[in-house]
Amino acid sequence: MPEISRDEVARVAALARIDLTEAEVNKITNELNVIVDSVAHVSEIVNASVPKTSHPVPLTNVYREDVPEPSVNLESVLAMAPEAQDNMFVVPQILGEE
Repeated sequence: MPEISRDEVARVAALARIDLTEAEVNKITNELNVIVDSVAHVSEIVNASVPKTSHPVPLTNVYREDVPEPSVNLESVLAMAPEAQDNMFVVPQILGEE
């Protein structure tokens, strides 16, 4: 893969209207070239004998079985609320609507 030049980094920064100092252009150029080299290295390793994968380890379903269970007792829950009315929690009005 071709290397990314300082001029290319400066041109893209100018197109994006990002002001970069010379030190920043140099740093970004070096970092982008490390990334390009890493992609090139991976591309060399990957060939037709290596199966394509989305995950290095097979995924398994981590969900539990959906088994109905008794719910919490309504009266005991409402007994812990500061205020309840008609089997519902009473909360402060926040929207100014009636």
